[in-house]
Amino acid sequence: MPLPDPAALSDATLDAFRRRLVAWFRAGHRAMPWRETRDPYAIWVSETMLQQTRVETADGYFRRFMAAFPTATALADAPLDDVLKRWEGLGYYARARNLKRAAEIVARDHGGTVPGTYDAFRALPGVGPYTAAAVLSIAHDRPHAVLDGNVTRVLARVFAVDEVAKQPRVQKRLQAIADALLPIEAPGDFNQGIMELGATVCTPRAPSCPVCPLESVCAARAEGRPEAYPVVAAKAPVPHVEVAVALLRNDAGRLLVQQRPESAMLGGLWELPGGKIEPGETAAAACAREIREELGVEASVGACVAVVGHVYSHLRVTLRAFECRIVSGVPASALALRWASDDDLATLAIPRATHKVFEAMRAARAAPTLFG
Repeated sequence: MPLPDPAALSDATLDAFRRRLVAWFRAGHRAMPWRETRDPYAIWVSETMLQQTRVETADGYFRRFMAAFPTATALADAPLDDVLKRWEGLGYYARARNLKRAAEIVARDHGGTVPGTYDAFRALPGVGPYTAAAVLSIAHDRPHAVLDGNVTRVLARVFAVDEVAKQPRVQKRLQAIADALLPIEAPGDFNQGIMELGATVCTPRAPSCPVCPLESVCAARAEGRPEAYPVVAAKAPVPHVEVAVALLRNDAGRLLVQQRPESAMLGGLWELPGGKIEPGETAAAACAREIREELGVEASVGACVAVVGHVYSHLRVTLRAFECRIVSGVPASALALRWASDDDLATLAIPRATHKVFEAMRAARAAPTLFG
């Protein structure tokens, strides 16, 4: 059916939606550490982690992160390397960098207190409309409706929206519908309830319609085909990139690693030098070229000691790691370089793909001393 006009929603529909959803949430929501507090900083950290991350994964990270950085001021004062290490494995590292930058602004300009108004909080790095609405409604009962993937799915099914849900025009209308549905009282419980419903009942596959509090007002359920919604566009093929990386050691056996620029994907993390294998180029030749271009040295490329694959949200990568030896020159780069010991490697924030290289090497006993 066409997207409904939020202003045309009947009082009965609004009342049923709000009342049933809030009652359902209060009766049996999942226990989570961030639901045990009204601290806006803690809720902010949790909402940042939960973007692109499952609750089960975020739980442990949240507890460890809050133990290390219990306040915005503590996060502001912490070295970025420490913050990224605590984030290691969660992925989407821009979230951590933005959270750190935002905490610095909170400490400097707001006395360490997270802003309680929408415009001031929204102005912080990495704080989008969803995060601002979630944190302020949950922490302060501010009347701002959330719209994330779970909420989009619930609304698309309840109103049987037959247009591609992620289109900006459709998202704008769904936001208006969420705004109309949001109750003046307990907006935080409503927001958490609709997100919880999408995560646990109105799931992408095999939704549990018989136990859904909105079953009687759901158009997709009435049609008997809830999984037809939300309508999604055809996905483009995921590109595959081949990468060659170098294992360069100094006389003390330390491994050369470089820090990715903050503006890049995986910014701030430490990785092995190397780069993309160009068409028609062998992996070994690419490794030698990348060392020359990145570090300004000539190196002999030895055996390939590990081949690993890793999947990101937007591409697949195959890494081929080569034992290499510098034959002339001294490594220099615009990026930060470090000759890292095994103990150093255990403390640095390192991409998962690089960890896979080390794990493959250990398994093959090619480098049995790495990380002990």
